[in-house]
Amino acid sequence: MKRMLLQRLAVLVPTLLLASFIVFSLLQLVPGDPAVAIAGEQATTEQLAEIRARLGLDDSLLVQYWHWLTDALQGDLGSSLNTGEGVVEAIGRTLPTTLHIVVGGMIVAVLLGIPAGVAAGRRANTATDTAIASASSAGVAMPSFWLGLILVSVFALRLGWLPATGFVGITEDPVESIKHVILPAIAIGVVGAAEIARQLRAVMIEILASDHVRTLRAKGLADRRVVWRHGLKNAAVPLLTIVGLQVNRFLGATVVIEAVFGISGLGTLVINATLKHDFPVVQGVVLVMVVIVVFTSFLVDISYRIFDPRIH
Repeated sequence: MKRMLLQRLAVLVPTLLLASFIVFSLLQLVPGDPAVAIAGEQATTEQLAEIRARLGLDDSLLVQYWHWLTDALQGDLGSSLNTGEGVVEAIGRTLPTTLHIVVGGMIVAVLLGIPAGVAAGRRANTATDTAIASASSAGVAMPSFWLGLILVSVFALRLGWLPATGFVGITEDPVESIKHVILPAIAIGVVGAAEIARQLRAVMIEILASDHVRTLRAKGLADRRVVWRHGLKNAAVPLLTIVGLQVNRFLGATVVIEAVFGISGLGTLVINATLKHDFPVVQGVVLVMVVIVVFTSFLVDISYRIFDPRIH
């Protein structure tokens, strides 16, 4: 196990370095001059040159990346060009909100997707299977922001059951926090649930048709026990892969979902920073998202060995 961890970590480090370089390089291609964003359109050539020299914008790409990387490794991602707030502080203020929505969406996806996938695989080629397959196809094709608008219209504006906008931290008021996160979590979780159900259905059909399962049934084991204890356990590895991939999708979806529900999270922060050409904030936010996705993949990779010791 220790050897496997070391091998995975040896791959993780260059992956993060490569990802950070790509993030930094691509943002240099974005139209707009940070110096103009700071000084304004009426700034003189001398003022712009002074700002570029102070920020190191005249250096080569590799030199700029090296300075940015060494500062990032020390926990310094720079400061906002518009507000002067530290990027780390801005991310620390908004990241918990976004993670709250992502975790809520993951809970919705798992609670809906796994039972639906198991039911479809267990009753393949029946009316139940057809209904779940149709619902899953619709769920995958459904835009999260459109579903969010429908949820707000029905459950917030018409019925008044849940708040339409805003966010309350879990430490401030747990009950209100859950109420505010339900609709955003459903909006992004339904798409994830549809993908989990579709993939798990195919896996369960294959597992339930295997000789191992037929032997268990021949021994007289209850069908429920065969499906949920043995069948789902053998489907753990592909299921973990699907769930891990949803993290990337959910992080991307929060950019739009936060705008729909009026939530000030990481997505709102990066949108505002992009519109104002606040490159340090954009770089910091994208880097944090990349780290979350890579670290999630690392945890999923490690968990394979736990659920299936045959994997080396």
